[in-house]
Amino acid sequence: MKYSCALKLNHIFRRLYHTSAVANGFLVLYARPNHSESNRVGITVSKKLGCAVVRNRIKRRLRAACAPLLSQMKPGLYVFIARQGAITADFDKLCRSMQYLLRRQNLLLPEDKQIGKDDEKAGEQA
Repeated sequence: MKYSCALKLNHIFRRLYHTSAVANGFLVLYARPNHSESNRVGITVSKKLGCAVVRNRIKRRLRAACAPLLSQMKPGLYVFIARQGAITADFDKLCRSMQYLLRRQNLLLPEDKQIGKDDEKAGEQA
């Protein structure tokens, strides 16, 4: 599995907030192309959504939902912002919501160019 680097610096978040966003009832996505081979993903959960326990639970669930999509995502900077609906949403709905937003911005790689596909094929041939 390909891991991403976390976005943690405030000036990078602020720069991404000036790009166009797509949203649905669970998440808001800000994205920008990156000229390196890695993805950098940031997750934001506002204090409006609840106490620290609730916010950390949402962040853990969003990181878990993002993990299988990393190999399918184009290299870039991504910020996912949780909305009120993400608190009570099923994990499957969060995964589908994240995939929908990425597909809507055309940020998913085609099937033949996905990262990690060569590793899987080499394992099957052995």
